[in-house]
Amino acid sequence: MKLNSFQLKWIAILTMLTDHIGAVLYPNVPVLRMIGRISFPIFCFLLVEGFFHTKDVYRYVMRLGIFALLSEIPYDLAFHGRILEFGHQNVFFTLVLGILLLYIVQKDRDILIKIAETFLIAWAAAVLRTDYSYRGILLIAVYYFLREKKWIRLGAGVAWNFIYGFGQIQNYGVLAAVPLACYNGERGPKMKYFFYLFYPLHLLALYFIKSYCMNGNGL
Repeated sequence: MKLNSFQLKWIAILTMLTDHIGAVLYPNVPVLRMIGRISFPIFCFLLVEGFFHTKDVYRYVMRLGIFALLSEIPYDLAFHGRILEFGHQNVFFTLVLGILLLYIVQKDRDILIKIAETFLIAWAAAVLRTDYSYRGILLIAVYYFLREKKWIRLGAGVAWNFIYGFGQIQNYGVLAAVPLACYNGERGPKMKYFFYLFYPLHLLALYFIKSYCMNGNGL
């Protein structure tokens, strides 16, 4: 079975939705969070592919940046119950830093400089407390630097899930390797703004559902 980027994106979106339903509405049902671990590795993979196929990296960064800002209030409401919470930033900020990293490292030939730039951006993610923090940046770097070595890239992506340690919920992210191994390099139908809009809107929906349930109406 072969999968294009459109199909991979749908797998990532649906597993992300499952994850967030578990996190916001059913925190005592761990299987939902386990399924959700599949989404982030796929999004990082697609971010790198998108970087190589975009005609305008500046507009790509701008799009991600705008939706990072627009998504922060829905993110904070859904996960922290307040309009603004600066202890954690939504995943779009991680993706913005990831694209900036790719833009920077492609300009240098010295591998040591590339490594230093990677760790600098990873440090920025940790300081800003973006979703997945420095680990997310490292995964994006893995998919970028190993792009021409398919099976090594997949293996490194699997290994990344254990950077959190063994016995951790992120270990289930290894399952993302299955659809990623089926990627055929094709784009498929475009859904340029669907994910950008889906992310903040589904978080708002989950927040309102949770608020409704907390008022004594139950699930």
